[in-house]
Amino acid sequence: MPSPTVAVKTPSGSDAGSVELDDGLFGIEPNIDVLHQVVTAQLAARRAGTHSTKTRAEVRGGGGKPWKQKGTGRARVGSIRSPIWVGGGIAHGPRPRNYAQRTNKKMIKLALRSALSDRYAEGHVVVVDEWSFPEPSTKAAKAALAALGIEGKILLVVTREDWTAAASFRNLPNVYVLASDQLNAYDILANDYLLFTRASLPYGPVADAAATAEEGDER
Repeated sequence: MPSPTVAVKTPSGSDAGSVELDDGLFGIEPNIDVLHQVVTAQLAARRAGTHSTKTRAEVRGGGGKPWKQKGTGRARVGSIRSPIWVGGGIAHGPRPRNYAQRTNKKMIKLALRSALSDRYAEGHVVVVDEWSFPEPSTKAAKAALAALGIEGKILLVVTREDWTAAASFRNLPNVYVLASDQLNAYDILANDYLLFTRASLPYGPVADAAATAEEGDER
């Protein structure tokens, strides 16, 4: 089976050859179950978990019995901070917690490979030779996307040295900029197109580094 290849374009939309992609990243059968589990864990790790309510022991007031036990004709009450009273404590309310889920490194790598292969199978992987912005320019970035004919949500993957491209695209509402060593399954699936340069295309070692970084974030 031939290795996956994709045409390389210039920012003006003209042809600049082709590039062979890593078959282990872009040429596998996506594992939907692993993708779901890893993305669920990744979204869970983003939750702050700072929600908190007070129990009846923590709400201020209610130290004394509001009325005597017998003789009033009313129901017996021990505290005005009971959960059934207005202003009382909350029964079984949310408490601070950590939502992070442990996901092993092999699953994270497989999910990343599955997400990349899914976008390649859809024909939504675009490679540009290089971004030749002399200085940051949102106008030039918008013109480049128009020349490439890309519409929808775009994940722009750049190297950490290509700061002019990152600064040029980051103000566009439909573009999400990500460093190549931060590639992850969720951001790939959350966007319609993947836009790489030759330098930012992932290969085996890069994907392994990204998986290791993501595993650290989920713990």
